[in-house]
Amino acid sequence: MDKKSAWDRFYSETSSNNPNFKNFEWFFGFDAVQDFIMPLLQTASRPHSHLHVLDMGCGTSALGPCVYRDSVLPVRVTCADISPVAVRLMREHVQAEAIQPHDVSSHIEFLELDCTQLDTYYGSNNLDLIVDKGTTDALLRSKEGTEKAGLVLKQCLRVLRTSGSLLQFSDEDPDARLVWLETAAQDQGLVAADVGVQEVGVLRGVCYYCYQVTLHQDVNK
Repeated sequence: MDKKSAWDRFYSETSSNNPNFKNFEWFFGFDAVQDFIMPLLQTASRPHSHLHVLDMGCGTSALGPCVYRDSVLPVRVTCADISPVAVRLMREHVQAEAIQPHDVSSHIEFLELDCTQLDTYYGSNNLDLIVDKGTTDALLRSKEGTEKAGLVLKQCLRVLRTSGSLLQFSDEDPDARLVWLETAAQDQGLVAADVGVQEVGVLRGVCYYCYQVTLHQDVNK
C-alpha cells in the first residue's frame, strides 16, 4: 500500500466504475472529525497571514475541501497525494463544484507529492496543521512499513511551525501509537512537544482514535 502504481490503479478503477464522481473516504468523512480539526484553526490564528493546512495522502477525500469551505479564518489548504490520478480527479471535481469558502481569501490547491519528501517542497517550519487520515496506517501495513512511516513522521515534525499540530486518525491502539509518537518527538529534540489521544468513535466494530502532536520547540534548533 505504499506504491504509487497501486494507488493510481485503485483510483483509476474507482473512477471508471462510477462515471459520476464520488469522494472515497478512508475510515470516515469530515463530519466525524471536524470537531478535532476546526478548533485548532481557530486557536492558531496568525494575523495578516493564512493558516497553512496539509491534508497528507488526501486521495479523493472531501476533507480538505471541507476545511477550505468551512474555516472562518483565511486558510491555504493543500491536498497532497502520491497518486496523480487522485490529484487530477479532485482538482476537476472542486473546479466543477465551484466550492465557495467562508473567507473569500482562502485558497485550495491539489498537489502530487511524496509524503516522505515533505521538506523538499515546504522547507522547515511552514505548516500550521497536518491532517493524516489513514496515510500512516497504510504505510505501516506495507512491506517497509515501520521505516517509511517513521520517515514520514519525522518529515511532518520538521515542516510544522512551532505550536503547529499533526493529527493522525487511526485504528491503532494507543498503547502502541503513543509510544511511537513520543519516541519520535524525543528523537527530533522536541522535549516540549505535547502528544495526546482522543477517541473518535466506533465504526463497523472498530474503534478509531485521533492522535495529536503539538510542537512547542523548533526542531531545527
